[in-house]
Amino acid sequence: MCGVRPPSPPPGPAAPPFNAPAARRLRAALGMGPEHVAHGMRVSYGLPYVTPDLVVAWERGTAAPSSPELTALAGVLWCAPGELIGRPRTLREHRIARGMAPEDVARAVGVELRGYLRMEESGQWRGDERQSSALARVLGLDLPDFVAVTGREARLAELLHSAVATRWQAYVRPVLKLAPLERAVLEEVLQGLHQDYQGHMAATLSWGGGSRSASESGREFLDRIVDHFWAAVESRRR
Repeated sequence: MCGVRPPSPPPGPAAPPFNAPAARRLRAALGMGPEHVAHGMRVSYGLPYVTPDLVVAWERGTAAPSSPELTALAGVLWCAPGELIGRPRTLREHRIARGMAPEDVARAVGVELRGYLRMEESGQWRGDERQSSALARVLGLDLPDFVAVTGREARLAELLHSAVATRWQAYVRPVLKLAPLERAVLEEVLQGLHQDYQGHMAATLSWGGGSRSASESGREFLDRIVDHFWAAVESRRR
C-alpha cells in the first residue's frame, strides 16, 4: 500500500559507543559507497531495513548502530567490531569490542550465562579472584578498565577524594583492595596527589581568589581524581 512505512526494527540493547570516523574511513578504503554497505547488510546479515541513508547517518554521528547492526557492519567492512567502537566503558562494550558472545565469556571465566548477563546489565562484577583474573585475560582488560567494568570506579573515587583531602596514608590498604598495585607505587601516587591537591588549594588562596575560588578549583581537581590517579600510576611505571 502506497505511503505505508515499513515496520521499525525491534528494539535491541543499548548501542555501544560508535566510532563514526573509523566506519567512514574503512568504507572509503574498500572503495564502497553507502549503498554497497547497506546492500551487504541486507543480503548477508538479514537486516532488510538498512538503507544508504541509515549508513550515512551512522557515519555522521547522528545515529548509532545497535549491537547486531555493528556486528553486521563490521562484517561488511571486513574489520573486527572493536575497530568500530569508541573507547569501551562497560563490561558489555568490552565484550563486543573483542567480538565475543556472552556465552563464550561466561564459559571462559567459569560463571553461568544467566549470572554473567545479570552482571553485564547491572555493571557490578561479582566474580571471585580466579574468575576476575580470567575476565581480565579474556577481554584484554588493563587495570583501569578492569576497575571500571567491575563497578569499582565510584568507590575508588570516594577513597581518593578522602586520601587527597585528609591523611593519604590511611587509604593505602583500602585502595589496594580495589586496584592491586605495587604498594610502593601506590604510596608514591597517593602522596603526590595529596601534595598536588593541597598545593593547588594553597596557591589559589594566595592568588587572592579567596575561599570560593579555592573551593571551585579544588572541586575541579576532585572531579577528575580518577583520571589523575591512573595518569600518575602510568607515569611511575614507565
